[in-house]
Amino acid sequence: MASSGPKLDGLRRRQLGGSYRTGAEHYDRIRPGYPNDAVDWLFDIPSLAGRPAASVSVADIGAGTGKYTAALASAGFAVRAVDPSADMLAQLSRSLPNVPAVQGTAEHTGLPDSSLDAVTVAQAWHWCDPVASAREFSRILAPHGFAGLVWNQLDVSVPWVHRFSRIIHAGDVLRPGFRPELGPELKLQEFHTTSWSVAMTPEDLAELAQSRAYYLSAPETTRAKVLANLSWYLYEHLGHVPGEELQLPYLTFTWRAVRA
Repeated sequence: MASSGPKLDGLRRRQLGGSYRTGAEHYDRIRPGYPNDAVDWLFDIPSLAGRPAASVSVADIGAGTGKYTAALASAGFAVRAVDPSADMLAQLSRSLPNVPAVQGTAEHTGLPDSSLDAVTVAQAWHWCDPVASAREFSRILAPHGFAGLVWNQLDVSVPWVHRFSRIIHAGDVLRPGFRPELGPELKLQEFHTTSWSVAMTPEDLAELAQSRAYYLSAPETTRAKVLANLSWYLYEHLGHVPGEELQLPYLTFTWRAVRA
C-alpha cells in the first residue's frame, strides 16, 4: 500500500508543520470540524462496552484549535489536548475551557505511563515522526488502549473539488490504498470512511486555501497566484457569485491502531 501523500523528510515536515504555530483564530474559523459518525465508530469497541464515556480517558495529540477535541468532548469522554503551538492551544482553551491543554508533541507528550484508554491524532499524523510517535503512544496507553488516526479530505471524486484541490495544493489528499506509516509498537486494526459535506461560500473557499500549509509557507508571489487562479476558477469558470452557498464534500478517514 502507498504511504501518505507527498513523502516528507524530517526537515520539510518540521518546516511545513511550523507554519501552523500562529494564525489560530483564522484556522479555527475556516477549517471544518469532524462528523460524529467518525468518533462513534472509533470508540465502538468491546474493551469500552458498558463503560460510561466520562470514564474513558483520551489525549488528542496535535489538537490544534480543538476541532477533533470538540467532537471527543461532545461525546462525553475525559479528554485532554496536546499541541506544540501555544497560539493554537490558547484558541482551543477559549472554545473548550473545561478541557486540559498542554504543550507537547506526538513524540514527547509529557503524559504519564499507561494512563490513557485512547490517543487520537486528527489531521496531524503526517507532521509526526511515525516511529518515535508510536513508541510514545505505546508508553502512555494502557494495555487495552488504542490510537485513532484521522484525516478530513476533500472528496476529489467530485470533479470541481478535484480541480479546487489542485489549485490550492491540498497536500492532505491521500493516494488510493493509503495506510498510515507506524512504528513497530503499533499495528493497524480497522478502517472507516464517513462521507459528509459543509456549507461554504466562494469567499470561504479562498480563506480555506489561505489556511493550508502550502499557502502559509509560500512567498507572496505564489500566494497571489493561488488566489488569482482560484478566483478565476470559482467566479469565471464555474460561474458562482459572492455569497453563494456551496456544499463542499468531504471524506473522513479513520484508522484504529492497537498496541502490537
